[in-house]
Amino acid sequence: MTATAPLDQPAKQGSDFAELSKLVKEAGLLDRRRGYYTVKIVLNLLAFAGGWVAFAHLGDSWWQLFLAAFFAMMFTQLSFIGHDAGHKQIFRGRKANDVTGFVHGGLTGLSYGWWIGTHTRHHANPNHEDEDPDVNLAALIFTKAQGTERRGFLRWMAKYQAFLFFPLLLLEGLNLHVSSVTAIFQRGFKRRKLESALMLAHVAAYLTAVFVVLSPGVGFAFIAVHQGLWGVYMGCSFAPNHKGMPTLSAGHELDFLRKQVLTSRNVRGGPVVDFALGGLNYQIEHHLFPSMARPNLKHAEVIVREFCAKRRIDHARCGWAASYGHVLRHLHEVGAPLRAR
Repeated sequence: MTATAPLDQPAKQGSDFAELSKLVKEAGLLDRRRGYYTVKIVLNLLAFAGGWVAFAHLGDSWWQLFLAAFFAMMFTQLSFIGHDAGHKQIFRGRKANDVTGFVHGGLTGLSYGWWIGTHTRHHANPNHEDEDPDVNLAALIFTKAQGTERRGFLRWMAKYQAFLFFPLLLLEGLNLHVSSVTAIFQRGFKRRKLESALMLAHVAAYLTAVFVVLSPGVGFAFIAVHQGLWGVYMGCSFAPNHKGMPTLSAGHELDFLRKQVLTSRNVRGGPVVDFALGGLNYQIEHHLFPSMARPNLKHAEVIVREFCAKRRIDHARCGWAASYGHVLRHLHEVGAPLRAR
């Protein structure tokens, strides 16, 4: 979809966001939640360390594959903290957030600097055909126009991408690692030495732990399960947020409020979903107030939904399973012209 009927909203409504911001600020929802994050980070690190203690104690056993699944969960939970640090949700100052982000990037083997650059571009222009890196991927297409540019194997993938979506997520962990390493060697990359050291330390520690404790067969199976499930978890956490929502193109006239709300989707589900998705299920509020602390987002949703309803702005929200249905239907729809040829 491009910016058509669902996005046919008045463009000159700049005061709307200012009014909404005032309501949110008066509710105290832009305040930091250092206590929450202190407990969250400490519990994450204790669980992460405990997992490695259990790993060493269990030894060379196929039961380690259950720990591989546990580490897939922990890598994602640690990545959520890195995400929050990148948005300055944890501390008010940039330095403390960056230290937190670099540490968590090192623990998961991701480049914090690369993610900051990519994610900032996404937030500035969500679901924009030309400006959002999250809808410009080699493996998938998100508009019918993108399908006309695919050739060869990538064209075949685009035809059946709805069926391939979840299997492809098994490779997302590897893709994140490769993208991180590639970014470090790009010209103009900041803090190259720090990020390189963190990446090398992560790889060395990870592979040493795996192949000192485990035999080669079990070790490779552990890596495959861990990295595969981590990729699925990461993909399932981020995909429902925008995929299947209206796509913007050059020349759209939406103001900031409508651009962020109409291209995003919330996922309801209560405390379990809040934990599993790291607060990303309140995607609309996160995009409107990216520096808002994670536990405040659910409270902001109430204010934002009422505010949007009064102005007849669609505030999309659905269940977790339904969100993936929207994603898969959209992927199947934009691939239809390729299957017809």
